[in-house]
Amino acid sequence: MPIHLPSHNRREFLFTLGTAIGAAVVSPAGLLGDEVEGDLVYLLNDTHIGEKHPADSPVPSHLRQAVAELVALQRKPACVLVNGDLALKDGQPGDYRHLATLLQPLHEAQIDLHLTLGNHDHRETFYEILREERPETPVVASRHISVVETRFANFFLLDSLKETMVTQGTLGEDQLTWLAKALDARPSKPALIVTHHNPRLGGDPNHFPGGLIDSEELWKVIAARQQVKAYIHGHIHDRSLAAHQGIHIINTPATSYVGNPAVSTTGWTTARLTATGATLVTHTTDVNHPWNQQSKTIAWRG
Repeated sequence: MPIHLPSHNRREFLFTLGTAIGAAVVSPAGLLGDEVEGDLVYLLNDTHIGEKHPADSPVPSHLRQAVAELVALQRKPACVLVNGDLALKDGQPGDYRHLATLLQPLHEAQIDLHLTLGNHDHRETFYEILREERPETPVVASRHISVVETRFANFFLLDSLKETMVTQGTLGEDQLTWLAKALDARPSKPALIVTHHNPRLGGDPNHFPGGLIDSEELWKVIAARQQVKAYIHGHIHDRSLAAHQGIHIINTPATSYVGNPAVSTTGWTTARLTATGATLVTHTTDVNHPWNQQSKTIAWRG
């Protein structure tokens, strides 16, 4: 069953910028007037939704909890970004059907939603089930990418899925070429890169082997463009902040599960944006966890 995930008809707010740099460009802020907080973005990742979870699995309940919080808001965020590993293991059709069911309340509440892909996803199966996600004219072959424009920042949603069930990710030369041109077309507003895989620089070296293979090539593109302020990723199922060449590296918690509950927990992140930085707040599925409602304000490089 296909489901239309964005909150409005795509023809109302999607446009392309020409074949050289064209991509689905979404401007959710202002579409619902005073009902939307144009400076607020919700960040989720690693939902790992399967068609059939064990009866005692909390994973679907974690996503339901995040969705319930969103639906209950009196003023909606500018958008919700779910950053990869949408499916449980290898992107089965039933995984995406179950995911669509869990996300349906966001659509009904007219909350703008955008998805990226991770190493546990299967791109073609994702498109077969979530048909509205397939671009009519992909700007980069076999890559699911878009630009989301908000009041204080442009989010560049990239596709680091190298191969299903292969831990490492990659962007590839074509996607990096597109990114450079897309960034050059938008020099005046902070640019935030959203990719499932962690970079292999900055942060914790223990995770570098399973991260983004072409991290150095990516940084050559983004470090030279001063409007790029942050790189947002998941994949690690943990939470951390780092930086490389002035660009913040924001690792957000997994919604689904963690490898070591003694040092991490599940949840999601809100980003309250300004022209000069962002305030990140962690929301944990266990409301009594010490991380819950912890806040960190970061400033963009000049």
